Amino acid sequence: MQLTDSHGRTINYLRLSVTDRCNMRCFYCMPKEGIVKKGHNAVLSYEELLLIASIAVEIGIEKIRITGGEPLVRNGIVSFLEQLARIPGLRHLALTTNGLLLEEMAADLYHAGVQRLNVSLDSLNPNTFSEITRGGNLKKVLAGLDAAEKTGFPPPKINCVIMRGVNDSEILDFADMTLSHGNSIRFIEYMPAIKEDGWQRYCISGEEIIERIAGKYTLEQVDKGPFAGPSRDFRIPGASGSIGIITAVSGHFCSECNRIRVTSTGQAKGCLFSDERTDLVPWLRPPDRQALAEVLKGIISGKPERHGISQDGYVHRNFTMSQVGG
Repeated sequence: MQLTDSHGRTINYLRLSVTDRCNMRCFYCMPKEGIVKKGHNAVLSYEELLLIASIAVEIGIEKIRITGGEPLVRNGIVSFLEQLARIPGLRHLALTTNGLLLEEMAADLYHAGVQRLNVSLDSLNPNTFSEITRGGNLKKVLAGLDAAEKTGFPPPKINCVIMRGVNDSEILDFADMTLSHGNSIRFIEYMPAIKEDGWQRYCISGEEIIERIAGKYTLEQVDKGPFAGPSRDFRIPGASGSIGIITAVSGHFCSECNRIRVTSTGQAKGCLFSDERTDLVPWLRPPDRQALAEVLKGIISGKPERHGISQDGYVHRNFTMSQVGG
């Protein structure tokens, strides 16, 4: 079954958050003091998350990405992933992590059935990394990347939020990584999730990023696969890895958006930057498979044509990325 929204886009991708908690405090993602911890009953159980996932696949979703917060901090995550991987019809299971726990968990994730990892890594400089993450340990993340490949994963995709005056001096360093490593480095424009005066000072457009790289290297465009996200992908000829840019601010990719998302508290959204959300809890407690399937179809059908964020401003209410699943 192919899921199509009211704008003719094929929707085959669910981002499913399992927690809003995290063991980092990246300044663009959550406040320094963290977030108010939700009560046990406010967060969906693994059984409820599995129900959402299985129904989503039944109606046409083919790819699920597990997100957070940091999904690896939730107890029981490996067993949950094993059950997810066994859902009939699910073609692709991926997970996004900050990498701090990856070194010790990579083998378990691989054997659980996770097929692909994305690792958030905004700097290759230990001091800059610590500043962005408010104390994160770069060595542990790099060790996690190595462990993932040794375990058998394909080289993880690396998500890098580029911010002017913070880490933009490292654009070429990340590009250099692709020469000898098979990673896909994906440069993401800074997005204003929370209210901040002058947030545009951090913004570097995807075009500027590509221009900086093209000043040193020839770039060739790369075709994307059927489960690819919104990045425009390039490769330096002869390089082992690739380079992507995600232009949520300077160049909307909404016409190609293929996803919906569900937060760890059961709020379903058709768009990250839309204020519209549907609470799935009434159809989970008690569970009603048929009704939940219809609700998910309605969210897909009602998916907005585009979000309202641009370099001139934004109209959505403030939120922290960790609470929505990025």
